[in-house]
Amino acid sequence: MKVTVVGAGNVGATCADVLAYREIANEVVLVDIKEGVAEGKALDIFQKSPITLYDTRTVGVTNDYARTAGSDVVVITSGLPRKPGMTRDDLIETNAGIVKSVTENVVKHSPEAIIIIVSNPLDVMTYQAHITSKLPRAKVMGMAGILDTARYRAFLAEELNVSPKDIQAVLMGGHGDTMVPLPRYTTVGGIPVTEMIDEEKLNAIIERTKFGGGELVKLMGTSAWYAPGAAAAQMVEAILRDQRRVFPVCIKLEGEYGIEDCYLGVPVILGKNGVEKVIELDLNDAEKELMETSRVHVREVMEVLDKLKK
Repeated sequence: MKVTVVGAGNVGATCADVLAYREIANEVVLVDIKEGVAEGKALDIFQKSPITLYDTRTVGVTNDYARTAGSDVVVITSGLPRKPGMTRDDLIETNAGIVKSVTENVVKHSPEAIIIIVSNPLDVMTYQAHITSKLPRAKVMGMAGILDTARYRAFLAEELNVSPKDIQAVLMGGHGDTMVPLPRYTTVGGIPVTEMIDEEKLNAIIERTKFGGGELVKLMGTSAWYAPGAAAAQMVEAILRDQRRVFPVCIKLEGEYGIEDCYLGVPVILGKNGVEKVIELDLNDAEKELMETSRVHVREVMEVLDKLKK
């Protein structure tokens, strides 16, 4: 099995490291545009293999997509962070151009690959990759829900003083402050979370989750990378090992939840073919309203990209 990670920054390098350490693939190719960065990080990861005992080979290349040929899964983390003075539209235009170029190269050399998008703005970059690749929607998805759900579960574990392993949760919608955590589907060792924590504390955790990325930026002056990189690697593992894990991922909706032509996070079964099935939950009226708010927000961002393409 072969995996390519495009973008050797913090997120991409972390993803490659987790893939290697867990021996999810035989070979991991790390690609970057900056000379020597991918080569150096891939070499560093492989030099760790005798210490932590894994066989996965990590290879770094500078803009050489021929080396990625035959990849089973490609993770795209490329893109620029939003800089001072840069509007949302500027960010979308810049990163959409990067994701489009990368996707074209990926499809050229690995036409059967499943593509996972980590680049931001996540939902609209998944849209860009999907229309560029012309692949079935089941093979192009965005990583956001696993990260957001992990933050939600971690905050709950901290508050309840329990193992995060015992917390299961579902989170839907867009990646950002319109995400839709669903307390009704959150359990702690099978016990509904509402029986473990009062409403006020739970709502505070939900709000903290919505702005989880921003909290880390304020603390570090840059975006997170350990959790996002590991989340992308977990998706790769589910696909390559055909685990049929139930995860929230960003995918184009085609009628599910009454939504057409919008890229939103929903629970799916993830296996060897990518998204094996979209799971439709029976949302109540309040949850449907939150989902609609998220849909409207994501559609607005998609329309920005549509206008840029004209």
